[in-house]
Amino acid sequence: MNYLFISLLVWKWASSLKEKKKKINLITKIYSIMSEIINNRSEILFLYDIENANPNGDPINENRPRFDTEDSTVLVTDVRLKRTIRDYWFEYKGFNGKNGSDVFVRETTYNEGDKQYIKDGKRRAKDFEEQMDNILNNCIDIRTFGGVIPLSNASITRIGPVQFQMGRSLNRTEIIEEQGTGAFASGDKKAQATFRTEFKVPYAIIGFNGIINEKSAQYSKMTNDDKELLKEGIWEGTKALISRSKFGQTPLLLLVIDYNEPFYIGSLRQRIKLDSGEINEMQIRNVKDYKIDVSELVAELKANKDKIASIDFKTDSRVQMVCNGQNISKINKDDL
Repeated sequence: MNYLFISLLVWKWASSLKEKKKKINLITKIYSIMSEIINNRSEILFLYDIENANPNGDPINENRPRFDTEDSTVLVTDVRLKRTIRDYWFEYKGFNGKNGSDVFVRETTYNEGDKQYIKDGKRRAKDFEEQMDNILNNCIDIRTFGGVIPLSNASITRIGPVQFQMGRSLNRTEIIEEQGTGAFASGDKKAQATFRTEFKVPYAIIGFNGIINEKSAQYSKMTNDDKELLKEGIWEGTKALISRSKFGQTPLLLLVIDYNEPFYIGSLRQRIKLDSGEINEMQIRNVKDYKIDVSELVAELKANKDKIASIDFKTDSRVQMVCNGQNISKINKDDL
């Protein structure tokens, strides 16, 4: 469909509208209607690594990395990954409250007198006249992840099509405690600066499982355009995390399987493993220290090939993958 041609027709038809902004908003809404709502189930596997940093601090545990002490693996909440994606959409893709594109779950403020305050959920909902259709049409994160929208006298819940399982590291690792000094004293007339403590992991490769549910997408109005922005946000958003605690975090592999029926394999992360050879996995410090064995994953994909419509695969050039003892560089549906 020629969107440019349609836009020109709309522009001419709307010539009676005096304000250019109204014309642009009208065209934007028509684009949104034309953008196809998702009608296929999809499954996601995402791997990234982090070196000498804190992937997801626990605020009630001195901001230590979330950690499973039973098997010495790092945990990362789905909320952290969603925050990464939201921040990318806001900072880099124009979802900043302008031109009908926004992220609902973000910090916004209001003024009262000479003071500024952070809005709560109810005030945020009033930005969209407490109308769910307005929120869904404007806010990509609610269309994608869903949410609970608090209203003046009630609330509205939308279950998001996109859900992630809590992320977990594929390798065993440990938490390192580092001491340092601050730039300032702890109080007036002190002769010594304060001390600070930081908690990091030396290296971890973290995997997330995800699902895009086409049934929920019908209610949240998540489109295929939103899906493309989701994939971009997962990969590029992870690269964009260059804060002090997240610098050193790099996307390694993104696998998105589109199915042609309401089906999914499940537990994709659990179907891959690291092969570090003679190196103890606690000593892994770099992506070159191991290979990713996808033998079980590929076998499962082959067993369900008739249910798979397409496979979208992206990887860092440094990643080494093996399948049944053979080095491979990609996973394609045609190769199954």
